[in-house]
Amino acid sequence: MANSRYEYVKWFEVEDEVMYPNIIVVQIDGRDFGCFSEKHGFEKPNDDKALNLMNACAIKVLENFSDVIFAYGFNDEYSFVLKKETTFYQRRASKILSIIVSFFSSTYVTKWKEFFSQNELSVPPSFHSRVINCASMEVLQAYLLWRQTECHISNQYNTCLWKLVFSGKSEKEAKEILKGTQKQEQNELLFQQFGINYKDLPQIFRQGSCAIKIKVDDIVKYREDGTPVKRPRKKAVIVHSENVATKRFWNNYTCLTEELGSLAEGINKIKPEYLRSFQFESRLMLSTWIVVRVDGCHFHRFCDDNGFQKPNDEQALKLMNSCAVSLLEMFKDIIFAYGLCFEERFSIVSEVVK
Repeated sequence: MANSRYEYVKWFEVEDEVMYPNIIVVQIDGRDFGCFSEKHGFEKPNDDKALNLMNACAIKVLENFSDVIFAYGFNDEYSFVLKKETTFYQRRASKILSIIVSFFSSTYVTKWKEFFSQNELSVPPSFHSRVINCASMEVLQAYLLWRQTECHISNQYNTCLWKLVFSGKSEKEAKEILKGTQKQEQNELLFQQFGINYKDLPQIFRQGSCAIKIKVDDIVKYREDGTPVKRPRKKAVIVHSENVATKRFWNNYTCLTEELGSLAEGINKIKPEYLRSFQFESRLMLSTWIVVRVDGCHFHRFCDDNGFQKPNDEQALKLMNSCAVSLLEMFKDIIFAYGLCFEERFSIVSEVVK
C-alpha cells in the first residue's frame, strides 16, 4: 500500500499511541463465558482446570512478548502489564491489545486438551480486551488493588451462592438469601451452615494468580570435567499473594522494580477518579461504517513452522475463509468481509440515531 494510490487509506486508522510515561495495562476478559462454561461443564463455583488453563495462557504471553513483565488474573480475566519504557508496536493501543488478546485466545484453544483431555472444545472461546493507561505507579497500584478486591468479593459471593444451590436451594432463592450480605456475614454462613473456613479455600480461588518473570540459571552444557555451564535467563512462573498491590510483594521480584519502579506502602482505598478511569471505555461515533482489519502477526514464521506451501497454501486460505464465515454467522452486525493471504477486513454497520 505504501507509495501507491491507496496509501490515503492509512489516514483512516485511529491514532491511539499511549503517551509516555503512562504504564500500559492490557485487560482481557472472557466474552459470554457464563454460557461457555455451562456448555463445557465447568465446576461451580470454581473449576481449577479452567483456572490453570488461563494461567498457562498467561505464561505463554509472558514468554512470547518480552515487553510484558507481569500479569494478574482470576476467573476468566487477566491483566497484562508492559514495562514502563516499552516501544512495543510504537505504543499503539489498538495494535498492542489485538496482538495480546488474539495470542491469548489461540493459546487457549491449542492448550485446551492439556487440561480437558476428555472434553471436546465445542464452541470457540473469545475475549474482550482494552488498554488501561496508568499515569504513575500509584495508579497501577490502585488498579491491581481494584482487581484483586474484585477477585475476593466475587469468589466469596459465588462460593456462598453455589453451596446454597448444592444444598437444595434454587439459584433465585440463594441470591435472595445473599442479597445485601457483607463479607463477615458470608464468612459466617459458610462456616455455620457448611463448616467451611473461607481462608482454607485454595489460594488460586481466593487470591487470583500472578504471572511473573524470575531470574534462573539454565544449564546449557557440561565441561569435560562434568561441571555444568550455566546461563542466566528469565522464566515466567505463577505465584500467589494475598496482597499483590503492596510494596512487600513487589520488592520480592527485581524485574518489577527494575522495569516499572517501586510501589508505595499498602493502600486501603481507591480514589474515585482512578476507578472512573479504569472503567472508562472509548466508543466510535454513530452513523459511520466500522471496518476491522485483521492480519497475521509473524505469519511468515508461522507458515514455515507449519509447512505451508509456497507461494500459496490452499488449505490455509480455506481455513482463513472458514474463520471469516464463522464470524459473520456469530456476529450479526458484521455484514461483509474481504480477505487475501493472511488478512481479512470486516465491515460493520453502525446504528443510526433517529
